[in-house]
Amino acid sequence: DFPCGMTYFVMGIPVPQYTPIFVASRITGWAAHIMEQHANNRLIRPVSVYTGPALKKWKDA
Repeated sequence: DFPCGMTYFVMGIPVPQYTPIFVASRITGWAAHIMEQHANNRLIRPVSVYTGPALKKWKDA
């Protein structure tokens, strides 16, 4: 969005119009996700597995 914002500024588009322009470019994707969630009758929950270091005991100070 930052490069787009600079481009809009150079083009003379008023700053309050930036957000509606950003939203207009994303609304199709948002709508597609909503329709997919309704079609499956459940929210999309990506599988996540913790891959960080093992848990360590808390050291009292």
